[in-house]
Amino acid sequence: MKLAVCNEFFEGWKIEKVFNYAAEIGCEGVEIAPFTLASSVTRISAARRRNIRKAADKAGVEIVGLHWLLASPKGLYLTDPDDTVRKKTQDYIKALIDFCGDLGGKVMIHGSPAQRNIKRGWERETCWNNAVEVFAGVTRELEKNDVTYCIEALTTKETNILTSIGEALRFVDAVGHPNFQTMVDTKAASAENKSHVDVIADAGKAMRHVHVNDPNLRGPGFGDLDFGPILRALKDRHYEGYVSVEVFDFKPDAQTIAARSIGYLRGILEGLES
Repeated sequence: MKLAVCNEFFEGWKIEKVFNYAAEIGCEGVEIAPFTLASSVTRISAARRRNIRKAADKAGVEIVGLHWLLASPKGLYLTDPDDTVRKKTQDYIKALIDFCGDLGGKVMIHGSPAQRNIKRGWERETCWNNAVEVFAGVTRELEKNDVTYCIEALTTKETNILTSIGEALRFVDAVGHPNFQTMVDTKAASAENKSHVDVIADAGKAMRHVHVNDPNLRGPGFGDLDFGPILRALKDRHYEGYVSVEVFDFKPDAQTIAARSIGYLRGILEGLES
């Protein structure tokens, strides 16, 4: 498996600087939150896309893909009963897929709880079907760009739909396309009524990406969660994808978060090889 950092906790850093620092601390990749580059990816020119990709190549890191997909622009909503809102959301997801492909990214992680919650008065089954319809309509773009879209199970503190790996797997089955799968986020998995090892086992072959973070919202090694069994479970399943450090508490600073988290994870992986 390979290690990466997400770029949004490098607040104010140009993406080129993030690539260089990631390479310096031994990362193989960087995962990008599109809102850190522009309010809408439609504003990012073809030339800028080429230059971002070249900068990653020059630094010696891969662009893993994208996450925090619907944080901007405003007006996006996955489950909204309004056909116009869902069409706008679907069109932007298509633009994101093309952007990911242009950067050479291979995975897109869909969390975005604020843009998928079922609001009071909305019928749950209808909202579920609305979301399935949105994603079923973007599979051609996923195939064309060789991108896998991963729906993320979040906690009930964050959203009221898709709150377990089991529910995420049912959603994957409903969309029914090989380029639409799921992933495991260790913070979210901590809220399940089973161990992380069991969540990973349940996700099985549908697990195409992993986010690592402590339930305290900080990086691996900054809290009480033991990542040893988690990485061992991934290794035992011959997981060859990326393990990306994603945090929500940006203290004390980006360098400390990234270097300590990656060093902690690398130490575990080296121990598993010995």
